[in-house]
Amino acid sequence: MAVATAVGTKQPKRNLSGVLLFDKCRGFSSNQALQIVKRLYRAEKTGHTGTLDPLASGLLPLMFGEATKFAADLIDASKTYRTTVRLGFCSNTGDAEGELTQVSTRDLETITEDEVKHVCAQFVGEIQQTPPMFSALKKDGKPLYEYAREGIELDRPARTLVIHQLDVIKFEHNGQSSENACTIELEVNCSKGTYVRTLGEDIAKALGTAGYLTELRRTAIGDLKVERAYTLDALKVLGESETPFDALDAVLFPVDALLGSLGKVELNNEFARRFSHGQRLPLDMVDTKPGRVRVYGEAPAQDVNADLNSTAFKGEPYFMGTGILETDGKGALLRPDRLIQVNL
Repeated sequence: MAVATAVGTKQPKRNLSGVLLFDKCRGFSSNQALQIVKRLYRAEKTGHTGTLDPLASGLLPLMFGEATKFAADLIDASKTYRTTVRLGFCSNTGDAEGELTQVSTRDLETITEDEVKHVCAQFVGEIQQTPPMFSALKKDGKPLYEYAREGIELDRPARTLVIHQLDVIKFEHNGQSSENACTIELEVNCSKGTYVRTLGEDIAKALGTAGYLTELRRTAIGDLKVERAYTLDALKVLGESETPFDALDAVLFPVDALLGSLGKVELNNEFARRFSHGQRLPLDMVDTKPGRVRVYGEAPAQDVNADLNSTAFKGEPYFMGTGILETDGKGALLRPDRLIQVNL
């Protein structure tokens, strides 16, 4: 690769900020993906949000520098998945990585697509879900999956979550001798905290049988879509170019890409200066709804060499961070929430 250096040569890390939409493949963890990309970019500060299991593929937003301050914003965002559930078998992990056991409580040939759609419709809306033992949730400081590997089953309180949408994409009978026997392909849009593995098991149970996930791919988090994400192979190609860091940096989104669901407030130069110093600002009535908002400074009056720490270009406001907007019917008050370091 063009970014490689001689063995034993320690290269300085780069202080850059931005968001990489990464398309993780199966077979390695979210943290392994982060470390690989961190080395490729030679980035000083990185983070990720929305962990994907090694079995799962798809959208994994990776954050650099100032963008790490807003990682928590994606945790609360709804997520969309494509998944395949194989019926007639259960797995101790809820997916294809576990130990499989055939369950013959029902003749799978009697299950119809209409029945599958009817059952899935019952899971749309607010539901209760019990987290799986093979999860990173902790009990007495110890992850549940460690208890599960020791053969220990613990009581887990059910949690309330929301399935916004659940569509049956495909339902197939492939014959009892087939490896896939009977499968349901689903598209799920759900709230944070949803275990799609458990959802698949619960749907199978409602059909009078068992089931586990054979495929899981995340296609969206909030407004971020996997269609705009880059695979590791694609990033390596960019790293082989004549100017690798220019090519790699060009595919990063600005920091505020993580905050598309928030309202927006723009400040003039004087108010931007005061806001950057942590001051509360009295404002005239604004169209933006009260609550947490994105805050932008007035567009620079002349050309600037903006880096990825800001969205400042000639004629465009620059992102300063987030604020809390309060209104009382007469005016508004904006107080700083989380600020970033802006280089102009």
